[in-house]
Amino acid sequence: MKAKILLLLVWALTLGIVAEAHALAPQQYEVDDRLRSLLRQSIEQADSFEDRFDAEVWLVAKSSSLQRFIKDPEERFRILRLVHREATRAGVPADLVLAVIQIESAFDPYAVSHVGAQGMMQVMPFWKKEIGREQDSLIDLETNLRYGCTILKYYIDKEKGRWAEGLARYNGSYGKYWYPEKVLTAWQKYWRH
Repeated sequence: MKAKILLLLVWALTLGIVAEAHALAPQQYEVDDRLRSLLRQSIEQADSFEDRFDAEVWLVAKSSSLQRFIKDPEERFRILRLVHREATRAGVPADLVLAVIQIESAFDPYAVSHVGAQGMMQVMPFWKKEIGREQDSLIDLETNLRYGCTILKYYIDKEKGRWAEGLARYNGSYGKYWYPEKVLTAWQKYWRH
């Protein structure tokens, strides 16, 4: 049912039709010219998708979930394009990365944890020195996502594809399952559709 609703929304956006939201879904959808323009621009700039249709479907679906955290549609599409690009580059599901970001920082690019982890994916600054790039800013979203997605992929691979164990390593709580449970619950509830 959700897939049918999403396809109807994509169709309406493509044709420039503003549908009555209550007829499509219980949620209120407002499609205005600016949002339509931003979506088209995002799709054209989304280079990590197999085709335009995949980009459109994914961006519309995730933008709806991300709206709780990021009100500005232009910023939402920018974040989503970057997350998809860096997750695809690293070989991790972009939806999982969105769930990690939700739990780590609630999409706050300036977040700093009590142990010093920085940015949306809460990357530890010592990594910059480890790879000889001390000038990198972990507050910069592209840099943060590049580091975070690479680290997450490494830990998932280290755990032979077991997401819970990989997520626990990413968080520094290996052997405990409170963090993976939070991420996987967020992924299931908000991002995996």
